[in-house]
Amino acid sequence: MATVLGAQTTQGDRDRRGRELEGLLLRTGRGDREAFALLYGQTRGAVYALALSLLHNAHEAQDVAQDVFVRVWESAPAYRPQGSPMAWLLTIARNLALARLRRSGRQVELDREEWDAIPARDPGISPEDRQLLQQALAGLGEEERQIILLHAVAGLKHREIAQLLEKPLSTVLSKYHRGLGKLRSMMRGESDR
Repeated sequence: MATVLGAQTTQGDRDRRGRELEGLLLRTGRGDREAFALLYGQTRGAVYALALSLLHNAHEAQDVAQDVFVRVWESAPAYRPQGSPMAWLLTIARNLALARLRRSGRQVELDREEWDAIPARDPGISPEDRQLLQQALAGLGEEERQIILLHAVAGLKHREIAQLLEKPLSTVLSKYHRGLGKLRSMMRGESDR
C-alpha cells in the first residue's frame, strides 16, 4: 500500500526532487520554455489535486490549475530559492482557488468521479493499484484525503501541509495517521476477498 501512495520516498528523494524543481523554476524565470514544460509535467497533478480538494469541482480545478501555471510563468523571474518550490507552487494554487471560492460563495461536496481523477493522472500507477487506491481514497474523510494526497502526490512535508492548509501541525499529523490507518484497514479488507 505504501508504494501505491508513494509514501516509500526517502528524505533524499524529496530533497533531490526539490532541487530539481527549484532548478526548473530558475530556468523558467530566464524564459526557458522547455524547463517550464518539465515543471508543468512534474507538478500539474499536485496543483490540480489541491485545487480540486478546495473547489470541489473538476472544471473549476482545471481552470485554476491553468491559471496557476500562467501565474508561475509570469512570476518565475522574481522567484528566489527559499523553502520548498512545491510549496510555492501550491501556495499560488491555494490562493487562486480560495479567491475563486470567495467570489462564488459556494460550497459543494466533491463527487467520487472527481476524486478518482487525481490518482488516475499518475502514469506510474498500474490499473489494478489505481482502482484499489480510488476505492480506498473514497472511504476517507475530506481533510484526511487532502492531507494524504498532498503528502503522497505532492511530496510535501507535514509542516508544509500545515502551513498551506493553515492548520496546526498536530492536526495535520493526526489526520494523516488516522487516514493512513483507515487506508490500511480498507486495503487489508480488499486483499482478504
